[in-house]
Amino acid sequence: MPQDSYYENRERRTERDPYSSPRQEHDAPRPRRKKKHRSAGRTAALVLLYVAAVIGVSILLACIGWTAAGDVLALNKPEKSITFTISPDEDFDSVVERLHKEGMIEYQFLFKLFASFTHKKDEIIAGSYTLNTDMDYRALLAGMSANSANRSEVTVAIPEGYNIDQIFSLLEEKGVSTVEKLRQTAAEHDYAFSFLQEIPLGDYHRLEGYLMPATYDFYVNHDPIFAINKLLVHFDSQVKDDFRAKVAESDFTLREVLTIASLIERETTGEDRTDIAAVIYNRLNNPSAGTQGYLQIDATLVYINGGKEPTEADKSIDSPYNTYLYKGLPPGPIANPGMESIIAAMNPSDSKDYYYALGDDGAHHFFRTYDQLQKFISSQDRYK
Repeated sequence: MPQDSYYENRERRTERDPYSSPRQEHDAPRPRRKKKHRSAGRTAALVLLYVAAVIGVSILLACIGWTAAGDVLALNKPEKSITFTISPDEDFDSVVERLHKEGMIEYQFLFKLFASFTHKKDEIIAGSYTLNTDMDYRALLAGMSANSANRSEVTVAIPEGYNIDQIFSLLEEKGVSTVEKLRQTAAEHDYAFSFLQEIPLGDYHRLEGYLMPATYDFYVNHDPIFAINKLLVHFDSQVKDDFRAKVAESDFTLREVLTIASLIERETTGEDRTDIAAVIYNRLNNPSAGTQGYLQIDATLVYINGGKEPTEADKSIDSPYNTYLYKGLPPGPIANPGMESIIAAMNPSDSKDYYYALGDDGAHHFFRTYDQLQKFISSQDRYK
């Protein structure tokens, strides 16, 4: 091969060698990429916008937090005081909703959350409470609990000689409970008092004679179990062990003594309790006497006729409480006697009388024979 041709071909191969150079002479030069720069003004605007957003959100959260804290802590609320009544069957959500409507709280969800977090939700009980807008969440919850000092109270004076129906009606009138609930409780609740253990459940009259008359303080919407228990506790404290021991030594049970005491209470004018007691015992202990064992006490007719003035027709009412039809004591007390009558029932006067009648002077007059009684009655204007 000619030498010129060898070098000529070598030169051509060298020019086409891809490893000889990264750029060929015939390639066009590449343009250089220009860096993008944000303007200083745009950057500053974004920073300001971010700062403003942070500040705005912070202010919003602060306002929300302050408002929520104000509700929790009862700050800056308009003055208001209410009587707030919770019924036994009302649920917590309903209570919270009514608190909101009454203006005691602003945020129901927050109040529920607070009650759950502090474990106070289940301490709310039925009753009437005095609440106001100065009370924070904690005070409101405590104010609706069993130990609340804000529970509405009512003072009830139960007169001596009231029967159980009269007492329950009075308690309902004063807002303590309803007659229906009190009757149901008296009939069904097994109170742990020794003097009630022999009396079967089922009839609310089982507590007749044991609801000691006195002046009591009750809560408005009081639990009927505890309301009745107040009266029974007072009876238990007044009829002391020494008195019960004396009854145990007699020929009568405590219930029979209370029955006699209730008859005395319903018949007495106030100064003749032991004399009436003597008449009752004389008739009970001497059934062969002129009365033949019948007590014939008008108060028992009043007990079975609905509280009306007794009539001759009432003497025919077929009831074991009718002492004109049935001999001896009625099956239980006809009223709730006070301690004076209870004591008189165990301490009759030393009298041989079998009869008594109310005179025109407003006092009872006592007699040994039926003839003496009739002469007295014929001499009194009240019987004409």
